[in-house]
Amino acid sequence: MTSALRAWWSAARPKTLWASVAPVLMGTAVAAVEGAPHLPAAAAALACALLIQVGTNLANDYFDARKGADTAARIGPRRALQEGLLSAGAVRAGFAICFLLAVLLGAYLLARGGWPILLIGLGSVALGLLYTGGPAPLAYRGLGDLFAFLCFGPVAVAGTAYVQTLAWSAAGLWGGVAAGGFSLALLTVNNFRDMVGDARAGKRTLVVRLGPAFARAELAAAIGLAALAPLAMIAWLQVTPLLAAPALLAGLSLPGILRAVAEEPGEDPAFGARMNGLLARVGRLELLYALLFSAALLI
Repeated sequence: MTSALRAWWSAARPKTLWASVAPVLMGTAVAAVEGAPHLPAAAAALACALLIQVGTNLANDYFDARKGADTAARIGPRRALQEGLLSAGAVRAGFAICFLLAVLLGAYLLARGGWPILLIGLGSVALGLLYTGGPAPLAYRGLGDLFAFLCFGPVAVAGTAYVQTLAWSAAGLWGGVAAGGFSLALLTVNNFRDMVGDARAGKRTLVVRLGPAFARAELAAAIGLAALAPLAMIAWLQVTPLLAAPALLAGLSLPGILRAVAEEPGEDPAFGARMNGLLARVGRLELLYALLFSAALLI
């Protein structure tokens, strides 16, 4: 892989992209159980989700660098723009192309699913830009957590199921709560790692506003949602009891995740490396959870 390709690959933040893959897997499993899987629509939904997430990540790099949130003191993964690996113009063009491709591909989903898909698609692109861009960026005002939960949770899972079955389902919404929990957990770990630098740059995430104890509570609640959602599906929707498997996976993972964030955040590179490792671990856990969730529904 050339240095340019490595820079773009790093800028896409591949360790977090399971946040796009997992909801589509789960939503497709819900559609299959409800008797109307549609693989072309599922593939298009996956491509759009990945394009929007990569576009959002590139936009974050661009706007965070402009606002001074990404500096040489950063302890998180390398940022291509901040380190001079990519130019500002290239990163700006990168997120514009990602969002444009998502809109063009979304035209197929729009033709299939109608106006709800238009709202989901355009809303996701707009939020991707406004997450760190615009006059009132969401992440700088403590609203990024809600965005991560909704867009990579209920909207993604229920929307994926809807565009295949053309009907909204309670199973899709409950599955979305689980996926949203993992997306929120990923963002919480990210914000916990960057807390000191974000505070200095004026990036007022919820972790900056409310402190490390809140971050640990939010992380526990996020993984807890992933553990409880399948149990709620078993109890209220009378679906397969095999869904206890992903619930157990999430529950058993929680103590280890909380131990990993027991220390106080700082700017020590070793601390950053540990949090980066935890971020990758939560991403892999989300993928395994989605696979177990989907298999349990399909068996």
